[in-house]
Amino acid sequence: MAVKRDLIINGNVFGSASGASGVSGVNSLNLALRGVNSRRSLFIQTQTTPNDSALKFLPSIKILENDQTLEFLSGREAYKSPLAMKLFAIDGIKAVMFGSDFITVEKSIEEDWSLLKPEIFAILTEFLNSGTPIFLEGHEQIEDPGFDEDDDEIVLMIKELIFTRIRPAIQDDGGDIDFVSFDEDSGTVFLKLRGACRSCSSSAVTLKNGIESMLKHYIEEVKNVEQIEEPPVENEAALMELEKQRLTNAAKLNREMADDVPPIL
Repeated sequence: MAVKRDLIINGNVFGSASGASGVSGVNSLNLALRGVNSRRSLFIQTQTTPNDSALKFLPSIKILENDQTLEFLSGREAYKSPLAMKLFAIDGIKAVMFGSDFITVEKSIEEDWSLLKPEIFAILTEFLNSGTPIFLEGHEQIEDPGFDEDDDEIVLMIKELIFTRIRPAIQDDGGDIDFVSFDEDSGTVFLKLRGACRSCSSSAVTLKNGIESMLKHYIEEVKNVEQIEEPPVENEAALMELEKQRLTNAAKLNREMADDVPPIL
């Protein structure tokens, strides 16, 4: 898949290339590096995903432990992460997912990436360069949904294929996959797609032609794979009130961080 990448250093865009690294912008890049040799520089690349509404940001730092992800689907969930709260303060942001070395941001369909990307780059550059913890103390630990001593042989085989063969490909596209359960009577595996893959229009094809085909090929007990959807929001009024409070808190956090960051020449 041809991948369009932008190279960002401290919030400045130095050109883009498809596939292999391009050579455009080399002169301006060298000049920029001379100007930042006395302070820490942050390299951020962007990678497109199969979902046009989701973009994968690749900062040059470690976010979570290997293979771990943490997704926020609303501002009210993002209280665990000051960085996620700042991203949700941008109009049109629907979801944020942190991975081991990437951050997937999903926007509303009607929004334009050309308008959102500069704001996202500015927030990521400022926040990650500041050294502020991405997660609040006590919320950085992620529950491991891996193998359980009570799993039977079939479930162990299903999880082994998901974690070793399927998950790496899903995460490469800016998403993730969770094993939910296996119904022995119907032979159905229930999974949850997250990140860029959760709302992707091709997720049904991924489930049937990719995941289901692989599981059925290696495990004869598997007959079908179904996706577990996120439950709808029941109280829209309550959600709007929480959203207003979230925006207020995020704006306050933005002002506090702007006061703490020294000016850059």
